[in-house]
Amino acid sequence: MDLKLDHHTQDDTEIVVVEGEIDVYTAPRLRELLIDLVNKGNFHLVVNMEKVEFLDSTGLGVLVGGLKRVRAHDGTLDLVCTQERILKIFRITGLTKVFGIYDSVQEAIDKRQSK
Repeated sequence: MDLKLDHHTQDDTEIVVVEGEIDVYTAPRLRELLIDLVNKGNFHLVVNMEKVEFLDSTGLGVLVGGLKRVRAHDGTLDLVCTQERILKIFRITGLTKVFGIYDSVQEAIDKRQSK
């Protein structure tokens, strides 16, 4: 399985749509996209992981790295994920306390804008 990446802007937030597997082979592409978006001044990101079928430690590292990058600019990186097998990875690693994890892109945007 390959990794498909897309992104668009919605309500002053950059939405990154990820589909497929985020692993040691594909994670560098996601890392490059996140770095590029931050370098272009996008400090509020939502990564939509609804179509992610697999996530390994390399993928987690990329997401944490992206979070550090946006936080350096007082930004946010939230996740959209409802799949139990992916959510379990975030629970086991304790990253549910680090990332905002939401059921929809709109919920993530609304939560940030209400802060």
